[in-house]
Parts: sequence; C-alpha cells; structure tokens
Amino acid sequence: MKKLTITISTLFLLITAGTVIGQNTRFSDPATVIRDQFWGKLYADGGRSFLCDAPFTHKGFIMTDGYVYPLADIRTALDCGTSRQCEKDDRYRQIASDLHNMVPVRSRIEMQRRSVRYDNVGNTVQPDECGIRVSAQFFEPPERVKGDVARTVAYMVDTYGLPWLGASAILKQWNRLDPPDDSELTRHRRIAEIQGNENPFVTHPERMETL
Repeated sequence: MKKLTITISTLFLLITAGTVIGQNTRFSDPATVIRDQFWGKLYADGGRSFLCDAPFTHKGFIMTDGYVYPLADIRTALDCGTSRQCEKDDRYRQIASDLHNMVPVRSRIEMQRRSVRYDNVGNTVQPDECGIRVSAQFFEPPERVKGDVARTVAYMVDTYGLPWLGASAILKQWNRLDPPDDSELTRHRRIAEIQGNENPFVTHPERMETL
C-alpha cells in the first residue's frame, strides 16, 4: 500500500509539473508588463513589426505596443466602463497584461485598426505598402500573418470568454491557410517562458476547428 501511495504521489507531481496553466496568472499590471516584459525582454533586442515585417531596433515614435484583440473591445466585452475605470478592474488588468495578445506595430496602423473587425475585404480595396486592406468596418491583415491573428483571437475567445472579432469561419480559414511558421513558434516559446502559459492554438492549430 505504501509503495502504491508513493507511485500515485509521484505521478501526481509529474503531471502537475508538466501542466501549463491555461491563462495569464503571472501578470496583472499592463503598464509594467509593457515596459519590463514586452519591450524589456521579449523585444529588448528589437525585431520585426508584426503587420509590416519591417525591422526595428527599439521602441520609438514610429513603433508602439499593439493588441491583436484591441483593448477597447476587451473593455466593451467586460462592460467595465471607461479606460480609466477598467484599469481598476482586476479581470481587465489580467487580460490586458497577456503577452500573447501584444505585438509590435507601427503607431499609425494601430490607430487605424482599433474600431474595425477582421474579415476578407476583397480585391476592390487595394492593399497598402504592408499588404493591409482596410474598409470602413473591416480590417484584412497581410497574408503572412492571417493565421497569427486568427490563433491569437481564438486564444482570447477560448481563454477569457471574449466574443469573436469577426466571423469565426473566416478566422478558422485563415488559420488553415497560414499555419504557424518558425517566427511565430519562436515568439510563442519565449512568451510561454516569460508568462508561464501557452497559446494551444499555436502548438495545436487543428484545435481551432472545434472551437
């Protein structure tokens, strides 16, 4: 009996050690996370902008911290009030601190896409220099990051119970057409190390089909 107890206990410890928590529970101060973790660790040596794939060495006037699932939409979903009011809401602070949702983008583009939904805009709208198509209500990212966008939105929907930002069928299509590449996987691993949880739709993109 003693031997069986030790075996079960050991198995429990192994399972627990290998379990990755489903959501961000490590960080809850968005401003500090942006400064110390996003720019201070994840992009301390620069990188490439998410939507335009342009190299940068540091945060400056041109670059800013963007959100695949915009903070305004998170505030609306939580019904926590204004930006200042939501900053006092623990749930909002946790979600807004999630590194999986943060990306380096050009400031101009971040302002441009804050109030639109993800969708295929179509060839009637010419893409800009970054491959982005924007209409009055919809935002279509470049082909090379459509899957990245879809998997991040799916993570926010599944992890925090937020609504889809656009038609789920379109986002699932983007996930299939643009599977995770080395750049996305490398970024994902670094975030998992810093934050302590994974985006399961990056490691197992097929899971989006059942979401």
